[in-house]
Amino acid sequence: MAKGRQLKGRIRSVQNTRKITRTMELVSTSKLKRAQDRVIAARPYAEALREVIADLVTPELAERFPLLRRPSPPAKGGPARAAVILITSNRGLAGAFNSNLIKEARRRIEELERRGYTVELHGVGKKGFGFFKYLHRKLALERLDIGDKPSADHAAEIAQPLIDAYSAGALASVDLVHAKFVSALTTPPTTVRILPVETAAQRNGGTAGREESGSGPSRDYILAPSADAILEQLLPLYVRNMVYRGLVETAAAEHGARRTAMKNATDNAGEILEVLKRTYNRQRQAGITQEIAEIVGGAAALQG
Repeated sequence: MAKGRQLKGRIRSVQNTRKITRTMELVSTSKLKRAQDRVIAARPYAEALREVIADLVTPELAERFPLLRRPSPPAKGGPARAAVILITSNRGLAGAFNSNLIKEARRRIEELERRGYTVELHGVGKKGFGFFKYLHRKLALERLDIGDKPSADHAAEIAQPLIDAYSAGALASVDLVHAKFVSALTTPPTTVRILPVETAAQRNGGTAGREESGSGPSRDYILAPSADAILEQLLPLYVRNMVYRGLVETAAAEHGARRTAMKNATDNAGEILEVLKRTYNRQRQAGITQEIAEIVGGAAALQG
């Protein structure tokens, strides 16, 4: 009977665990809808900014704006520092979500260091901060207060010091590592270059125009007061918006990953319960059969 009591205890433990994982799955599902709405609302604005900048930037203007200028590599006298912003979650129980982001950040850091840059890491989220703290790597920024409801002000607080440093020539580049929200089941880590600001033509090697990139023909703008004045306002706004988009996509991806992980945990707990209940019932039936056999045997011995 001791084994039977142990099985009953395990059954109760698994049932309680399944209740917790089921509740967390429902909570993540409800939060995912709101986070997904923020992602959907942020994407058109970001694409519109990208299109306007692509239409306004010319080679002459690119040389006059620090955020568009590409510095020389360190071997040729360019800045030796590069920045990487890593966005992770504050909580775990999301499967491999945070570990995949950390792996992507480490890959990017190692790549930049091989090219001769000194990389300063800016961490957003407890999981990334905790990992690199364990490795005794000092972070230039530690933001643990943003959570899963980021705002434009949060993005500006992260981006503005980097914009100032890049404009002053202290940084060679700024990369953003975040989760790309494709669907609740697909949240791959991705690295985006946010400084220098790259137009569509630059990303495609300088040969792709609006027609080749599939975004339709370029538009004719009436510029007031001038392209210079407009770009002076749009370029920092674009960088801040890229950081904001990374924050909201990572928040939505976190809820999607946690919902998937908790659903898998709930399903696995159900399968374990079935095995435990079957084992317990077989043991109980075997005990009953043994008791009946002993009673029959004793009665036969008395009669004989």
